[in-house]
Amino acid sequence: MELFKHAAAARPRRAYRGAHRVRPADRGGLPAAAGIAAVVPARDEGAALGDSLASLAAQTLRPDLIVVVVNNSTDATEAVARGFAALPGVPPVDVLVMPGVNRFKKAGALNYGIRHLAGRQRHPGAGQPFPAGISYLLTMDGDTDLYPRFLERARNVTEADRRLGGVSAACLGKPQRGATRWSRLLLLFQAVEYGRFSATRLRRNVHTMSGAGSFYRASALNGLLALRRDVFEERASNLVEDYETTLALKQAGWRVTSNQQCTAYTDLMPTMTMLLAQRTRWVRGTVDEWRRYGWCEATWLSIAGMIAGIAGTAYAGVWIGVTVAGAAAHGWHANPRYLLLAVFWSLYQGWSVKHMGWKVVLFEMALLPEAAFNVVRNYWLLAAVVKSYAGRAPAWS
Repeated sequence: MELFKHAAAARPRRAYRGAHRVRPADRGGLPAAAGIAAVVPARDEGAALGDSLASLAAQTLRPDLIVVVVNNSTDATEAVARGFAALPGVPPVDVLVMPGVNRFKKAGALNYGIRHLAGRQRHPGAGQPFPAGISYLLTMDGDTDLYPRFLERARNVTEADRRLGGVSAACLGKPQRGATRWSRLLLLFQAVEYGRFSATRLRRNVHTMSGAGSFYRASALNGLLALRRDVFEERASNLVEDYETTLALKQAGWRVTSNQQCTAYTDLMPTMTMLLAQRTRWVRGTVDEWRRYGWCEATWLSIAGMIAGIAGTAYAGVWIGVTVAGAAAHGWHANPRYLLLAVFWSLYQGWSVKHMGWKVVLFEMALLPEAAFNVVRNYWLLAAVVKSYAGRAPAWS
């Protein structure tokens, strides 16, 4: 299972070396060198937050301000954030601790950080939460590591197209080693899934800005705030705040894209229980938003893709059932057409992950492992759709 080594070389640097010392005066204002502010919501991320913030400090284009929002944490998240903020040479860091109980989860933490940015303005205007020197907002999870050129590339891509409201991270899994053979296999499936999606996703109409890391144009977010109170809609039932904001941007006429050099490395789920809970929440939240927005320009392609996926799964299930029944009744007779189809699919599976190394290519060309994971994938897909339409109360995990 040693198939994760391909990602290690591309991971962000851990050290703070080479960073310039921040002058005390800088911490009271907002320098306009890069025009970028970063908001990092973190709940019980004490073990990973230091690496995440280090990846921000190691950017070739560093943010002017980092806002860490400690979101009702019960571990050392706040201490880690304040320890990083006190280091010499890092960008200015504001550490916020959310008071009371945050009913709106990650959306509430993100908005709390954005409102803090508004409070730093000398002359805040209605619907204008970002200081004049801040043209872009980065949001990232407290367990995400960014590729060192993430911000530089994201700003270049955004500046090259005035229609772009944001650039989503291309997410890859962090190199993780499971405690058991089963856990290592589960991590491998997820790493391959992230790697394939990162390389093949449709960039002209990105489904959603990634919660792991997204780079927004401030003027696009200001446009949303002219229509509603918050960038990220605060509803207890909002399970996918990043997707809802993506839909709102698209409805307002903005495009969103992704870029291979804007890579974010995120944690993988080490157990099947955690994986199913995560993915069911993602898909359930997505279907909930489709039902709220309806069939429109911002949703039709994703809805059509899911319908096609469900139809394909149903067809494959019927085909397998008929084939097995026929083989049981009349014996197995190899059909050359099916053999050619299997060869074609095997080659496609290998081609789609060629950037991940030859071991992963061979693993995927075997077909059976990926077919087994597809059964799990179809389970969380169907379970999420049923839960959405059955009206069962959504749950965060």
